[in-house]
Amino acid sequence: MAKKISMGARQELVRAVSSRYQAASNAEKRRILDEFTAVTGYHRKHSIRLLNATAALLVPRPAPRLRVYDSAVREALIVLWEASDRVCGKRLKPLVPVLLDSLERHGHLRLDSVVRAKLTAVSAATMDRLLAAPHGASDRKRSTRAVPAIRKSIPVRTFADWKEPVPGFMEADLVAHGGENVAGSFAHTLVLTDIASGWTECVPLAVREGSLVVEALARLRTTMPFPLLGFDTDNGSEFINESVLEYCTELGIEFTRSRPYRKNDQAWVEQKNGSVVRRLVGYRRLEGIAATEALSRLYAASRLFVNFFQPSFKLAEKKRIGARVSKRYHAPETPCARLLCAHAIPETVKERLRLVATSLDPLRLLDEIRSVQQELAGLAAGELHHGTPSSDAKLDQFLSSLSTAWHHGEVRPTHQAKPKPTRHWRTHTDRFESVWPRVLTWLETEPDQTGLELLRRLQAEYPGEHPDGQLRTLQRRLKLWRRAAARRLVFTSATVSKAL
Repeated sequence: MAKKISMGARQELVRAVSSRYQAASNAEKRRILDEFTAVTGYHRKHSIRLLNATAALLVPRPAPRLRVYDSAVREALIVLWEASDRVCGKRLKPLVPVLLDSLERHGHLRLDSVVRAKLTAVSAATMDRLLAAPHGASDRKRSTRAVPAIRKSIPVRTFADWKEPVPGFMEADLVAHGGENVAGSFAHTLVLTDIASGWTECVPLAVREGSLVVEALARLRTTMPFPLLGFDTDNGSEFINESVLEYCTELGIEFTRSRPYRKNDQAWVEQKNGSVVRRLVGYRRLEGIAATEALSRLYAASRLFVNFFQPSFKLAEKKRIGARVSKRYHAPETPCARLLCAHAIPETVKERLRLVATSLDPLRLLDEIRSVQQELAGLAAGELHHGTPSSDAKLDQFLSSLSTAWHHGEVRPTHQAKPKPTRHWRTHTDRFESVWPRVLTWLETEPDQTGLELLRRLQAEYPGEHPDGQLRTLQRRLKLWRRAAARRLVFTSATVSKAL
């Protein structure tokens, strides 16, 4: 009898019997308890607890919390995350409106108004949770030979001496691309980072020489959106020499240096060495004119991508209480956004920056970066590889792969070998192949049906063909269908793109 009574009937029985049980004598309680256990099938001790504490045990369970950000929001967020070169949630949050406007303006993305509103409202922490699955997938000190007289004539500047400079005071460093063997001649990258805004410039050098540093500075002064006011370097001979010192003195550039073997004195540019140069180029050996030219094309695209579409943190305050150090940061902003807010930048320069930002296509820049990275990987491996300009067809293919690129791990062709191809064949017969068109008709009319509801309908129409053990397989197919439906809401079709 206990097997035939439902859970709802058991709860109604508890409510009806509990008051009489609590007011009865001991003998009467035993009789009521015998009848209650016989009807419900509950254990005797469990029955006593139920009848004595119904108010606490029969509180209805709260309804499950509805998911605010569905598959369409997650798919769109993955595209924006890939288009930002996989920055963290805190850096992606202020970039979402910029990316949405840019991608929609260039016809790469078309979002439903509800999806767009949710994307702009999602917090940085929720972004990291939604991107959890995509996310889951020794330094030698080089002895330098410096001229003591020149070194003494250049003042020392530490990290604490920067305070709040105006745009134009930059830290500089040289990144070597010698791989595991530093013998012989190989390419280098000159990196300059503005302290106030984080604006970063990279220039490839075929060899490590002071005269090339001067030529690079002369070229950068014509392209940067602010004048070069300060030049802070380490103690390498490529910087501490008469050519660089004479150049800075003639143009009134404040030339300073860090303390020997104190990398924290140049924390700003050291951070960019890793987050920009090493992230883009890697650690393999690059040498020769071909590699230098490829690096030049890479930095031409990455310069715009990093400075206009890569928000970064900036330290606002640092306190030490005993052994504990607490740091507070400003809200993440792109270097371009910081320059637009700087009072020292003329309005004409700001207007030019706004025009450049409006004309840039982040996906086209990212596609160009990936193309040159493939070429650099071939050059590092000793293969003859020439880069070709990205066509619209290649750009469309690159766009369509953004939402699934995370399945293949870190996208860094200069860092690792190509990933193994994913398996596309089946190991078992598809039990739903013949009935899937019928399931699709149900989903078109009622897209909110669960896998269990669909299986029950299949069992009713096709008796004996679909046992309960096929539920998990049907749920997987349903998940793939919902993902495809979400992608249709996110991506612009080819015909719509041409019409726009």
